[in-house]
Amino acid sequence: MKILVSGLLNIETTVPVREFPINYYPIDYPFFGISSNVSGVGYNIAKALTTLGNNVNLISFLGKDDEADRILNRLHKDGINAENIRQDLKNTPASVILYDPQGKRQIYCDLKDIQEQNIGPNAVTDDLKDCDAVVLCNINFNRELIKRVRSLGVTTATDVHVLSDINDEYNRDFMANADILFLSDEALPCAAEDFIRQIKNRYHNKIIVIGMGSKGAMLLDAEKNEVSVISAYSNGNIVNTVGAGDALFSSFLHFYIKGCDAKSALQRAVVFAGIKIGYNGASVGFSTEQDINNKVKDFA
Repeated sequence: MKILVSGLLNIETTVPVREFPINYYPIDYPFFGISSNVSGVGYNIAKALTTLGNNVNLISFLGKDDEADRILNRLHKDGINAENIRQDLKNTPASVILYDPQGKRQIYCDLKDIQEQNIGPNAVTDDLKDCDAVVLCNINFNRELIKRVRSLGVTTATDVHVLSDINDEYNRDFMANADILFLSDEALPCAAEDFIRQIKNRYHNKIIVIGMGSKGAMLLDAEKNEVSVISAYSNGNIVNTVGAGDALFSSFLHFYIKGCDAKSALQRAVVFAGIKIGYNGASVGFSTEQDINNKVKDFA
């Protein structure tokens, strides 16, 4: 399948900590614990979709620095089309993620000047030809683009991550123009089922999924007017939960666009995400489609 992905690219450094809150000590030696990788929501999604067998065209912004060269080299090795990546930033974005033995994490994300960038609504018209879906992450340069893509009738998907208000000003454009909408339960102001129905009544999305961590994921299928909960999948190996939401989102989109019904797609997605958190880093630990189809038989 052909999928256009537009979102953040950065260099991510992950650091294990003993516990949260972190007690002060001048130095620690987590041998082989500190890791640095190409990441960012755009990359995580593009790599997951590529691993699952899709043809991905990636849009983003980088600086003109060593970090950008590292990212572009990684994209080339992964077979991800980088023709639409612009090097207009003052510096390439970076993030640091602290995580404890239970998988809790604390993220510091330096976006540099990426939120000041913009993509014209007609800039990628040719790239939309024959696209099966378009993933537009909730970053400023996608704000006008998601409206344009939705008006053309192409399936749009976005993840607004942590949300506590259905009228959230920053995320409103993304929620209003997404056919497939994902979010986390980390900051919900009420019960997940109440919140998911509020979103549906406000924005009329076709599919809404709330990732709920160890509790699994909640699905609202608007065509069936049905809410379902899919239990989490665990193989007993949890290293780092960062990127679990991106993995859930990417794999659901893959299986759903390929023809699975929403519930079957989400069953496969929780397996994909459950395996992924056994690895350290948001952009590592992705499974192939065949691996997931084999494992979901036992899980279902």
